[in-house]
Amino acid sequence: MFNLFNANKKALKRLEIMAQQVLDKENEYKALSDEQLQNKTQEFKELLNNGMTLDDILIDAFATVREASTRVLKMTPFKVQVMGAIVIHEGNIAEMKTGEGKTLTAVMPAYLNALLGEGVHIVTVNDYLARREAEGEIGDLFKFLQLTVGLNTRELSPEEKREVYKCDILYSTNNELGFDYLRDHMVIYKEQIVQRKLNFAIIDEVDSILIDEARTPLI
Repeated sequence: MFNLFNANKKALKRLEIMAQQVLDKENEYKALSDEQLQNKTQEFKELLNNGMTLDDILIDAFATVREASTRVLKMTPFKVQVMGAIVIHEGNIAEMKTGEGKTLTAVMPAYLNALLGEGVHIVTVNDYLARREAEGEIGDLFKFLQLTVGLNTRELSPEEKREVYKCDILYSTNNELGFDYLRDHMVIYKEQIVQRKLNFAIIDEVDSILIDEARTPLI
């Protein structure tokens, strides 16, 4: 038990150090013009193409999102939100209470992983939440950062779905993603597939989707 607590403290300390490195870049990124800040997205993509990894550019990418959020949303992510963003990027679960800013927290790892050009899925529990984020201020933040944003709904035709799946950021419910996956495995021709290769997903209310709804065959 003692070793478990020590491991937790060590993990938190590492997250705090990384988050502080992001915060320490605030003045550097605040000095950039909107155009210079937006150009960071292409700069990061070029660094990745030249052999750097997502972890190599994480600090600067998160600092970019943090400053963009300040300008577009008039909200600046706190240190604890940056820590949560790192946790999500590393493929772990970040537990946050209502009002602690989990929506803004998710923007940072979504942006970082979208830089690979392979798409990021943000999975919500209902259509209302997916539409609110994709067509609202969060969607505007991604667009400011030169990323494309798509909304996957049941009303879309296969051709329209194919187009939204090409977006850098795709908002969708877990049900719609699941049914698209099943339909893709029933097509006759490869050209009829709507989803592209799966890359990175952020699941909102993950306990509800992967535990409460685990009894659903689709999930």
